Amino acid sequence: MSGLVYERVHHNLETLKLTTIKEMLDNSLEHAAKEGKSTLEILDYLLEQEVKSKQDHALSIRMRMASFPVEKRLEDFDVGFQPSLDPLIIKDLASLRFIHNAENVVFLGPPGVGKTHLAVALGYEAVKQGFRVYYANASQLIERLMKANRENKLEEKIKALTKFHLLIIDEMGYLPFTSEGAHCFFQLISRRYEKSSTIFTSNKSFGEWGEIFGDHVIAAAVLDRILHHCTTLNIKGDSYRLKERRRQGLIPHV
Repeated sequence: MSGLVYERVHHNLETLKLTTIKEMLDNSLEHAAKEGKSTLEILDYLLEQEVKSKQDHALSIRMRMASFPVEKRLEDFDVGFQPSLDPLIIKDLASLRFIHNAENVVFLGPPGVGKTHLAVALGYEAVKQGFRVYYANASQLIERLMKANRENKLEEKIKALTKFHLLIIDEMGYLPFTSEGAHCFFQLISRRYEKSSTIFTSNKSFGEWGEIFGDHVIAAAVLDRILHHCTTLNIKGDSYRLKERRRQGLIPHV
């Protein structure tokens, strides 16, 4: 290979942003010469490495964009500890069919039973499968929506949130919404309705959501849109955190 051709190849690889091939080219050519590899075999290997590199980079970006508070995986969730959960339903959710169908998921139950773990784990799996995911604590999300509303940027904020295939809204009900917050939240849910999926976690039963919104009419309208295409799992079991504290002997067994 002449110096001119070599320089042109490197220049074109850089122009096309094929940085992995550019970095691996010299060693691959040397290895191919020693092993007697064909040009097609070299090209196949280099392209495969470039694709893998770009996929890994895209995955890293999606993970950062998701803003998960912690890393949780479905395989680490002890379904056997929560007998109220049907393993077949968890398996179906893990297939991510609900995202393809723009359906919602609601995890209800007291603190510590694994609602956030399951929500984040499903989000983590969705990111790995190429979906755009965003996690938000409910109270923090409401604050951001209200701030955008006061700055006349609510439409822009909602439009940005509708671009995610899966939105995870955690801890619905721990703090009540103001009237402004409830109306902003309703607009968000309405825009995502039948277009994309949302996972909710809450320590409140649906009958208590009127207290969250401070308005039973808005609560009913929100629930109508959420539950139209939805899988609801009511987790009735012990707290994982208490289980761990018992295991460590920090609290007595009862």
